Amino acid sequence: MKLGRLNHVGVATPSIADSITLYRETMGAVAIGEPFDLPAQGVKVCFVDTPNAQIELIEPLGDASPIHGFLAKNPGGGQHHLCYEVPDINEAKAWFEAKGARVLGEPRIGAHGTMIFFVHPKDMGGVLTEIMETPKDGH
Repeated sequence: MKLGRLNHVGVATPSIADSITLYRETMGAVAIGEPFDLPAQGVKVCFVDTPNAQIELIEPLGDASPIHGFLAKNPGGGQHHLCYEVPDINEAKAWFEAKGARVLGEPRIGAHGTMIFFVHPKDMGGVLTEIMETPKDGH
């Protein structure tokens, strides 16, 4: 397996609208996508472009959202995960499992429309890690 570039940093937030204001007014971000629902993941997401990666703003969508637990511990929000690209999602999954890392669920379609999975933070130095197949359009 070959680890690719850092695609995005996931940031959980109780309000994407408030976070957009923060990134636009305080950080000077100008390239901010429209928020959209990702019901299969239980989240609403919005991407903020930076010169070398993206920030993925994540807000709970519905009562069963996995983000509720994170926000219960971190009411103001905060860094939720790091996402790295790989050329082949199935090869990467097999690699992590062979190393004894706990893959959280099967590969599924993520917010970029490409396959993803997560690796348990206890097996990744305390960081929830998303592995994403490199998007065909390079984004």
